[in-house]
Amino acid sequence: MADFVRLIESDDCISVTFYIEDEQVTALGERLAEICEDAYMNGYNWDVLLSFYLRKNMRALMNGMETDPEAGLYAAYYGTDDESRARAQALADLIAELVTEGEELCEFVSQYGDEIEWD
Repeated sequence: MADFVRLIESDDCISVTFYIEDEQVTALGERLAEICEDAYMNGYNWDVLLSFYLRKNMRALMNGMETDPEAGLYAAYYGTDDESRARAQALADLIAELVTEGEELCEFVSQYGDEIEWD
């Protein structure tokens, strides 16, 4: 898995932690801001963007998910059962793919940027 996203398990939850201050993530964030000036990609706007993306494309990953964005990171929390673990892993994999590939997310923001309620 990419260095900028981690799956962390504790007794009461599984968290997907996305470190947005990573160099590769920051570079993608700058590209997204060029596409849509409201897309200043801090943790809050990553939360907004990922939630919008999931609602459009992978709604099932939102089942049982809670998020807690901060200035320098985005975190999503799931329960500890097997289904939640699978959703958490799928979200971590999706974030890694979207950031590593980059183009899909750029096209998504180009298409839907005006509909997204940026922070």
